Amino acid sequence: MQTKYSCTYWGSEHLSPSQFITNITAAGFQGAELFLTPPDTITDAFLLAIENIRKQNPDFYFITLQLPFPKEDTVAGHIQVMEANFTKLAALNPLFINSHTGRDYFSFDDNCKIIDAAMNFSAKNGVRILHETHRGRFSFHAASLLRYLDKFPQIELVGDFSHFCTVSESMLEGQEDIISRILPQVSHIHARVGFEQGPQVNDPKAPEWQAHLEKFLFWWQQIITIKKAAGHSLFTISPEFGPVPYMPTAPYTQHPLSNQWDNNVFMMEYLRASL
Repeated sequence: MQTKYSCTYWGSEHLSPSQFITNITAAGFQGAELFLTPPDTITDAFLLAIENIRKQNPDFYFITLQLPFPKEDTVAGHIQVMEANFTKLAALNPLFINSHTGRDYFSFDDNCKIIDAAMNFSAKNGVRILHETHRGRFSFHAASLLRYLDKFPQIELVGDFSHFCTVSESMLEGQEDIISRILPQVSHIHARVGFEQGPQVNDPKAPEWQAHLEKFLFWWQQIITIKKAAGHSLFTISPEFGPVPYMPTAPYTQHPLSNQWDNNVFMMEYLRASL
């Protein structure tokens, strides 16, 4: 199985699409993860930059992110905006759409209606839709996620376990059986190291976070092993250390405590050597 690494545009918005694509390919990334809101000029610029890079690297891929922002956060409003986003993003032909789906305060049945709508769209339109494990969404907590996996056994997840750690205020000790049920559903990894009190450590290279880094590596390695055993030919990972305010800062100056770009390049290189 081939493992490929994509870079998030989150935090690099000061760069033009062409400069961003040039920078990430030079650093060794093989794809990009992009929050696009077509029709707009930034989407057009990204599509052109991707078309150009594919002349040298035909296998360069990109992932799009779906974030619903309904005027009224009702189930019907959520589905309406989500489906409209899916329609626009599917037309761009991404490798898949990473969806922020549902809300943590919606009922189980209401979130199931939203997931069902996403799955129906995926089946009818031939586009893969993955659902990110994220605070604020239906997938915010590992244990409560299991009911949804029982209801939708075919669901594919973007695994960002940093959110589980923050919500549980732990490194998921005692939840091993729960995590083992989630791992097979993960089809893409957001490789960010979180901790008991937040979704992002200040610097994954720092020795005080070594145990946390190794714990996340343990989970990620299990996912890779499961996918290999299932016969998958490709698996994608996006190192996703974010900018301020995800990035911890010094008081008063608000100076970032480490460099986001360096962290994501480090993570890519670390995982290439470790997985």
